[in-house]
Amino acid sequence: MLASIALPGLFDRLVLLGPSPCFLNHPPGYLGGFEREDLEGLLELMDQNYIGWAQYLAPVASGEAGGAAASVSTAELSDSFCSTDPVVARVFAQTTFFADHRADLPKVTRPCLVLQHRVDALAPPSVGEYLHQHLQGSTLQVLDITGHCGHMSHPVEVIAAIRNYLRHAQPVAA
Repeated sequence: MLASIALPGLFDRLVLLGPSPCFLNHPPGYLGGFEREDLEGLLELMDQNYIGWAQYLAPVASGEAGGAAASVSTAELSDSFCSTDPVVARVFAQTTFFADHRADLPKVTRPCLVLQHRVDALAPPSVGEYLHQHLQGSTLQVLDITGHCGHMSHPVEVIAAIRNYLRHAQPVAA
């Protein structure tokens, strides 16, 4: 999205999968899903026990928190988190968790497909609706997916939604 603002001529349309312009709640107008204390707690857990953080976050992101058996998606996420340098992951997490790009939304000049998962602990449906309301020319499609990583857990559904959008959306004139 930010790249399309900086260099709009390089983009025709955008596909935003489970996007969030801001993970923090800013009531009453914006519910990003988290209170500051929640995110600070996740960062503390990263600092104290990185493997424990990865094992906690993977099922939350995959939508299987509380499930007895880990799916392939949860295992892949956990392995990916665990194989990432903890210092790099910490900087990425802090930057991502506390970024606020809501003011950038009106600057997007390209049509967007917002793919929202029906149940997503990291980017709740209110975020998808907010994006749809604030991105000119956007299309909101709610996928019947639980979790934040539908591209991993339900790739067939995600690919079908993207193909359908690209087939029917009108490109922007240069």
